[in-house]
Amino acid sequence: MKVLITGGAGFIGSNLAKKLIERKDDVVIIDNFNDYYDPKLKEDRIKILLGGCKFKLYRGDIRDEKLLNKIFKKEKLDKVVHLAGMAGVRNSLLNPFLYEEVNVRGTMNLLEMAVKYKIKNFIFASSSSVYGNNKKVPFSESDSVDMPISPYAATKKCMELMAHVYSHLYGLNITALRFFTVYGPWGRPDMALFKFTKNILEEKSIDVYNKGKMSRNFTYVDDIVSGIITVLDADLPYGVMNIGGDREETLVRFIEVIEKNLGKVAKKNPLPMQAGDVPSTVADIRKLRKLGWKPTTKIDKGVKNFINWYREYYKIK
Repeated sequence: MKVLITGGAGFIGSNLAKKLIERKDDVVIIDNFNDYYDPKLKEDRIKILLGGCKFKLYRGDIRDEKLLNKIFKKEKLDKVVHLAGMAGVRNSLLNPFLYEEVNVRGTMNLLEMAVKYKIKNFIFASSSSVYGNNKKVPFSESDSVDMPISPYAATKKCMELMAHVYSHLYGLNITALRFFTVYGPWGRPDMALFKFTKNILEEKSIDVYNKGKMSRNFTYVDDIVSGIITVLDADLPYGVMNIGGDREETLVRFIEVIEKNLGKVAKKNPLPMQAGDVPSTVADIRKLRKLGWKPTTKIDKGVKNFINWYREYYKIK
């Protein structure tokens, strides 16, 4: 099949592209290589991670309707995995209008194209952030998500609502995948594992919010990719699915695993809980498990893989 990956130079998108290409699918990527973090990392994902792979790359923005129309018309796509968007809870507090413009309007542009060009399956990245301060754990897809606590989360909720509208009106097969704390090699520099590793190696302190009394379903990127592909192949009618690890881990334990693999103890800077952040995100993943998917990588192995990649990429002994 021929698959469009938006945000294909991103962390998850590039790993997904590699896996799809390896199984002989045709891959088309669109990415605007913005400077939310160092664009060199995105360029290197294309050059190194996808080096030697055959795919089509468009450098452009999902807000550009003319470009999208050109891509969909020319490429005759079968399916879409929409991963492009503005990420990061804290940054959304500083730039809420940008998040609305990219995440909501950009997604609507793609949904319009999906209808016009009769796309067979449309999958997009939602987030565990939509659950807000939900006190019931694990988070289930049937829980209310009507009270997000950051602009980022609100845009993801809005994307889910618009997707439902387009599925209802036009019969599109659409799945919103709510990602839970994705990590692994080629990850984003603004994410905890990347920042912690960098600062510890440079003998700098790490910011630890809420005294580390937070818990997450850390989800290794390979498990995320296998989950996306499972849903991509299933061609399901509209639905929302959690995709996360099967073990709740505290931030304290996560830091301990990083320290162990680096052979260094972190200098910790305790800070209060940040606005827009939540103390716990734990996924009920039974819905996706029913399709035959399951996460397989624990944080001990996943963190080790990331640190090995980090040392190699930045040439650190």
